[in-house]
Amino acid sequence: METNDQKEVQEKELDTTKMPGHWLLARLGKRVLRPGGIELTQQMLEGLNIQSSDDVVEFAPGLGFTAQLTLNQKPASYTAVERDEAAARVVRRYLTGSNQTCLIGRAEATGLPDTTATVVYGEAMLTMQTPGKKQQIVQEAFRLMKPTGHYGIHELCLVPDDLAEDTKQEIQKVLTDAIHVGARPLTVSEWRTLLEVEGFTTQIEATAPMHLLEADRLIQDEGLWGALRFAWNVLRNSEARHRVKTMRKVFRKYEENLAAVMLVGIKKNSEN
Repeated sequence: METNDQKEVQEKELDTTKMPGHWLLARLGKRVLRPGGIELTQQMLEGLNIQSSDDVVEFAPGLGFTAQLTLNQKPASYTAVERDEAAARVVRRYLTGSNQTCLIGRAEATGLPDTTATVVYGEAMLTMQTPGKKQQIVQEAFRLMKPTGHYGIHELCLVPDDLAEDTKQEIQKVLTDAIHVGARPLTVSEWRTLLEVEGFTTQIEATAPMHLLEADRLIQDEGLWGALRFAWNVLRNSEARHRVKTMRKVFRKYEENLAAVMLVGIKKNSEN
């Protein structure tokens, strides 16, 4: 059975051989599309410690899995900024209050007022950006943030920190070819530096294996029946099966150098 989220993805892009990897996985029924899975997402949210007094901004909510977890905390307001209209339509299904909205826009230039948020976060979106865009997005998070606000990221990373530059470039190229989206992961220290250069002090850091398409992670993220449904959808579509096998092959080939990272930073007090 197709979910509404799958139908949204199918309306957006019908060519299985060309669509970005995350849309393909969503089309096949995968809900959790973050590199560290639901566990690292939950750790990020615990670190952000969203309260009823918080004004939350989420960059690139995708199909809204984390948005639902955030809304369960009943923040004072929730604003998503999503550049893809199909994804935004999915997210809007979960928005029930007048203080909840999903805007069409870019994370590097949201158009929202200065100091409008106490919490900003984004997952699996900085990895796709060029170095300049990464910097602009973190700067935008800083601009939106009220003093001592918290910023969370959950991204793909390279390990170890001293990984050779030619290996980094090789992994980036092979990943990009496999998922059909530019992939530019950083090392953990490079992610930390990106935040700190733009005015955040890292408070919480955690990593997890890049096991997005491994059976144990699928069951953990999707539940047993969700994992079985995903596997069935993969098996009955030869083009999708080839794409998924290619992605998993790449993840396994570079498993010693690929991981997921979560960072939570606090906006530095400008008076310090």
